[in-house]
Amino acid sequence: MAGELLVARGTAYRLRFGGGADGIERMAASLHGVAFAPHRHDTYAVGLTLAGVQTFRYRGSLWHCLPGRWHVLHPDETHDGGAGSADDLDYRIIYLDPALVQDALGGRALPFVAEPVLEPTPASRAVAGWLADIDEPLDEVQAVEMTTAVVDMLTQHAGPARSTALDLEAVRRVRALLVDDPARRHSVAEFERVAGMDRWAVARQFRAAFGTSPTRFRTMRQLDTARRLIRAGTPLGEVAVAAGFADQSHLTRMFKRAFGLTPAVWAAGVSGPGADGVGDRGHVGASVAEGDGLAEQGVADVQ
Repeated sequence: MAGELLVARGTAYRLRFGGGADGIERMAASLHGVAFAPHRHDTYAVGLTLAGVQTFRYRGSLWHCLPGRWHVLHPDETHDGGAGSADDLDYRIIYLDPALVQDALGGRALPFVAEPVLEPTPASRAVAGWLADIDEPLDEVQAVEMTTAVVDMLTQHAGPARSTALDLEAVRRVRALLVDDPARRHSVAEFERVAGMDRWAVARQFRAAFGTSPTRFRTMRQLDTARRLIRAGTPLGEVAVAAGFADQSHLTRMFKRAFGLTPAVWAAGVSGPGADGVGDRGHVGASVAEGDGLAEQGVADVQ
């Protein structure tokens, strides 16, 4: 039911994915009476609330993100999320691969933003421009520009970076091994051989470089495969096998831990490029409308 709002027993939601690039996803979300279960993903999440109140638990505290404010979540940190009032919650968000952040930083430690709710700044206004029309595809130059804007925003708000000696080329080889064949379980001896360092150094340096463990990174790449197949209409049992999970129940457990929804519920509420081949032009409230010019106005006004 791409292009429509999923409604059930007084709740409604839609997740609309826009144009992205390798390592970049952009999404518009509309929620009413729906909350994401606690979950964690291996990307940075940088989002802007457009309408309603976004409430989420993160690192032991409850946070509220009002319209015009930003929320920033570090990779592999557990959080939930939903509407903090009776009003619809509308927000837009960028999911950014930490490997791209590493590219932009030139090998420095990943920035950690301790306070996840931020007031707008000149740096965040640059990021807002990339959320104004998420349906536009990103070419290679635009992907670099967007990454730079997000990294500048992260570093502006991050605490002092820890000095960690990293062999980035070594851990990038491990990462490439996992990306090339995430459905296969690799041995620690393979990691040692590819990286040219012992298993303990691989584990420590991989997390320092990319914000998560090799095991978690592999699982997320399996789930990337699963999401593509689900959006193509593949039955969940076949998806589980193709993505390298033990069975459908294993897929469901891991999917919910990563995205806060089961695969079936996620699929029912997703629309946009890759779902039905065209962008969704429906809306819930003016702030998430496309095609009537109000999306750009909404993002601009809350700055």
